[in-house]
Amino acid sequence: MADNFMVSGEQATQAAQVRLMDCPNWMYLLREFETLYRYGSAGGSKLIRSHRKRVREILATVIDANPELKRKSPQTKPVSVHLPRALDLGERGAVQGLARALSRISDQLTWEYGYERVPRALQKKYAYCEILGPRGPVYAERLVLGFVLFAPKTTYPQHSHKEIEESYISVAGAWSENDVAVHAPGSLILNRPGDEHRITTADLEPCLLAYAWTGPEARLTEPGMKLSSTRKARVAHGI
Repeated sequence: MADNFMVSGEQATQAAQVRLMDCPNWMYLLREFETLYRYGSAGGSKLIRSHRKRVREILATVIDANPELKRKSPQTKPVSVHLPRALDLGERGAVQGLARALSRISDQLTWEYGYERVPRALQKKYAYCEILGPRGPVYAERLVLGFVLFAPKTTYPQHSHKEIEESYISVAGAWSENDVAVHAPGSLILNRPGDEHRITTADLEPCLLAYAWTGPEARLTEPGMKLSSTRKARVAHGI
């Protein structure tokens, strides 16, 4: 009789595994990303069109593979107090499907800084959460998807990413990059590897951006988040 209650180690491991298709809210969130990168406009840019295609093709492969979902311990940062407002704005805007899907798992998110020592000016104004990638709850080798949240009236200093191509899509709130233009919800910005960029947000509302990174797995696993020196930032802006 005792044998009937024995479970092999392999069976126990399989029983403990939770895969993407077992968690519909996570799957629906990724499908909203796929929809966004499939049907959003490239604005006539071949580079943006190519980036969109690369993101959605990798993402489709990941979803089809139904990978194990490795949930991290939920974690908040001081800026997390602005997330409900950002989601409220997002659900009324151009990217409402993504905002609603994110709201379904908002209590499961792991917000991080990405720096060993976060600048004091950013400690209460910034954090990001990774949804998919080499370190994400949903594993992928050549793609990172996530969200970055900014408090109102925030300046995210000049920085760049070596070997990583990234795009931001505004979910909620107005923002600008390198003081060039104001970007509303639904707009996409593409930064090529090594491009220097700085983000500023509006005075009265938080800003929530969805982002996608593509690049080699080693670089995506350890992106080496590093802010540019003050002098380099000034040179980049012609100051």
